[in-house]
Amino acid sequence: MHTVVVGTSGVTASDVLAVARGGARVELSEEAVAALAAAREIVDALAAKPDPVYGVSTGFGALATRHISPELRAQLQRNIVRSHAAGMGPAVEREVVRALMFLRLKTVCSGHTGVRPEVAQTMADLLNARITPVVHEYGSLGCSGDLAPLSHCALALMGEGDAEGPDGVVRPAAELLAAHGIQPVELREKEGLALLNGTDGMLGMLVMALADLDTLYRSADVTAALSLEALLGTDKVLAPELHAIRPHPGQAASAANMLAVLKGSGLTGHHQDDAPRVQDAYSVRCAPQVAGAGRDTMAHARLVADRELAAAVDNPVVLPDGRVESNGNFHGAPVGYVLDFLAIAVADLGSIAERRTDRLLDKNRSHGLPPFLADDPGVDSGLMIAQYTQAALVSELKRLAVPASADSIPSSAMQEDHVSMGWSAARKLRTAVDNLTRVIAIELYAATRAVELREGLTPAPATRAVIDAVREAGVQGTGPDRFLAPDLAAADAFVRDGRLLAAVEKVTGPLQ
Repeated sequence: MHTVVVGTSGVTASDVLAVARGGARVELSEEAVAALAAAREIVDALAAKPDPVYGVSTGFGALATRHISPELRAQLQRNIVRSHAAGMGPAVEREVVRALMFLRLKTVCSGHTGVRPEVAQTMADLLNARITPVVHEYGSLGCSGDLAPLSHCALALMGEGDAEGPDGVVRPAAELLAAHGIQPVELREKEGLALLNGTDGMLGMLVMALADLDTLYRSADVTAALSLEALLGTDKVLAPELHAIRPHPGQAASAANMLAVLKGSGLTGHHQDDAPRVQDAYSVRCAPQVAGAGRDTMAHARLVADRELAAAVDNPVVLPDGRVESNGNFHGAPVGYVLDFLAIAVADLGSIAERRTDRLLDKNRSHGLPPFLADDPGVDSGLMIAQYTQAALVSELKRLAVPASADSIPSSAMQEDHVSMGWSAARKLRTAVDNLTRVIAIELYAATRAVELREGLTPAPATRAVIDAVREAGVQGTGPDRFLAPDLAAADAFVRDGRLLAAVEKVTGPLQ
C-alpha cells in the first residue's frame, strides 16, 4: 500500500488524495518527530511559568481572560474538545473526514503547534486503522478553523464519541480504538486547542473538488465537441491562431481539446448547406471561452490550495525563536473565496452545456434533427424530460453559486465577530460538482444520439470511439421511448469514473 510520509514542510494535493480517497498509510518523518518534541518543550516551559499564555493556561475565545491553574488544565483541554463537538445534521463523507484528519496532522507535524509526538502518532494510527470519526454537516463557521468538525475528530482521539470502522459500521470510538490496539490520548496544555484550530475541512474539500473538476472540464470539452458535431457546426472557431490573440491559457487548452476530438469529422463544416448560417450559436461557438475561464479560475484556486497546504494554521503558534504568539491565520477567507469562485464557474459550465442540449432537441434550431431526438415524434417524447432534469440541475447550480463567503455571523459573544463561512462554501461546492457531472452526462447522452441520427455522415474517430464505448457501458442509443432513468444513470457513471476521457484519449492522446 502507498505510504505518505508527513514532514515539517507541508504536503501536496496528491498526498491528500492518496490518504483521503486511496487509503494510503501515513508515517511521521524523523524530522517531524524532532520538531514536535522541540515545540513541546517550549509549551511545557511556558506552562510552568505563572504568567498566563493563551491556549496554554487560559480559557478560550471570549473566556480567554481567565487564568487556569495547573490542576485544571488537562480538564480544560478535554472540555474544549467535548464542548466544541457540537455538530448536527447528516454525517459528512468518509473522504472528507480523512482529508480533514490528515491535514490537521500535517499542521501538527510542522512543529508550530506544541502538540506532543505521541498525539501526532495517534492521529496517524487512526488514519491507518481506517477509523473515521463521525463528523456532522453543520457546526463550522470557517473561523477559528473548522471547529466543530475538527472537535469530533479530536473526540475520537480521546476515545469518546462515535466513529466509523473500516467495515463502514458506526460504533463508539472507544470500542474501535481498543479493537485496533490504539490507546486514547490524554490531552495536555494547548493540545485540545491545537487539534481544533484549522482550515483543514474546507481545504480538503477544495483539493478534492479541484481533482474532480480537472476531469469534468476535460469531459465538458468532449461533450461540447460532440454537440458541435451533431449540430453540423464549424470547427474553424477552434483554430489556435484565433485563441492566441486573446491569450487566456484555459481558453486555448479548451479549444485545442475540442479540435483534437473533432479531427477527421465528416459532420463539421456543413453550416453552409441547406440552411446557411454565418456563425454558430454562442453556446457552441463560445464553448472554449466559457470552459477556459473556468480552467483559469481553477488555476487560481490551485495556487491558493498549494499555499494553504504549505501553511501551519493554528492559534497560538510556536515560533522558531521560542515565542508563542496569537494570530488570525485560522480565518478561512482565502479558501472560502476560491471555493465560491469555483461554484460560479461550475454553474456557468453547466448552464452552457444545458443550452447546447436544448438546441439539439429543438427542431427549429437543430438543423435537421427530429424533435427531441425522438424516434416517432408525437408518439415518442424522446429526450424531452431528460432536458427538464438537466435544467433542474442547472437551476440548482445557480443557487449553489451564491457565495457563502459574502456572509458572516458573529459568534463567541462578539469576540469572533467576523467569520469566513468557508466550510459552507466547500459543502455547497461538493454538491455543485456532483450535479455538474450529471449535467455533462445528459449532454453526452443527447449529443451521442444526435450524431447517430446524422445518417450518411461520418463522425470523427474520437467521437465514434465515445459512442461505441458509451453503448458498451449500457447507455442505449436511438429507438422508441423506454425507461430513461437507467440510461441517464449509466451515462453519469461513464463520465464520473473517467471512462469518457479514457475512450477519447485512446484516439487523441492526453487532453489538456
